[in-house]
This record gives sequence, structure tokens and C-alpha cells, in this order.
Amino acid sequence: MPVYTVHAPSPAGADLRAADKFVFVRDGFHFWAMIFGPFWLLWNRLWLALIGYLIFVAAFNAGLSSLGRSSIFFADLIVAVLMGFEASSLRRWTLSRGKWRQLDIVVGDDGDTAERRFFERWSEKNGIAGDQWTIDRGGPPPTRSVPGQPFSNPPPIPAGGIIGLFPEPGGSR
Repeated sequence: MPVYTVHAPSPAGADLRAADKFVFVRDGFHFWAMIFGPFWLLWNRLWLALIGYLIFVAAFNAGLSSLGRSSIFFADLIVAVLMGFEASSLRRWTLSRGKWRQLDIVVGDDGDTAERRFFERWSEKNGIAGDQWTIDRGGPPPTRSVPGQPFSNPPPIPAGGIIGLFPEPGGSR
């Protein structure tokens, strides 16, 4: 199962209001980072990592230019595989430079499962599990007949009948 690290935007931003800004970074091999390394770095807005990658590859290829094209190809292939393995580390490094802090490590089949597991554990730890504003999407809808529900009574029907576009039965058209 994939492992995800959870990052919050700032040390003070790890509260309920900033929960939509949390970032989940999957640990492991990133295929698209291996195939399209610079474009993957651009897509994820890892600017310093992109500059370092381009400088490293240019200097590495210049240093290997005397050995021939096949050695440059194999060296670039090794650099691409290393980029696939270290892509998530580069993303975590960029987040830590931006004063993001790592909140937790979560294991899940996919990003949605990891997010659900994290927020279940995080809400219990922060004491917001019984919050009245949270909604259980799997339960039945709330009803007015259950005592203790925070509903008001419906407004009374107007004395003149129902207001709307429909005429009264038996009336003129």
C-alpha cells in the first residue's frame, strides 16, 4: 500500500479552517517524473528543483561528452530513474522550504482513502469528532421527529390558503 505524508501550510495553520489546504504527498516511484522529469517539475511548481535538475544534467552531459553518445544516453537514463525515485522527496523538500510542516504519515490504497484515514484520526485527536457541523454522509438524513435535533418548526400555512400560481379547485380560470 502506498504511504502518504500530510503537510499543513504553516505551524499555526493546522486547524479546521486550513484543512482544505493540506497536501498529501505519495511516497514511492513516480513514473511520470521519470519519463518527463523537467515537465513534471514544472507541473508541480518545483522551481528550484527544476533549475538544479537542468544545471546538473547539462554539466553531467558536458562532462560525459568525451565518452560518446551511448554513455550519455545511459547516464541520462540513470538520472531519469533517480528522478522517478526522488520526486516525492523533492516535493517534500519544497514544501518544507515554504514553511509547511509535516503533520502525519498515512497508509492508504489511494489518495482518497489516505485522506479519509488521516481526517478520521486527526479529528479524533483534535476533539472535533462530535462536532455538530460535520455530516455523516452514510447515515440517513436528519428528521424533525427525533428529539434533540437543532431544527425549528416549519412556518404556519397562511390564513388565505396556499400562495402560488395554481388557482383554487373549482375556481375560475
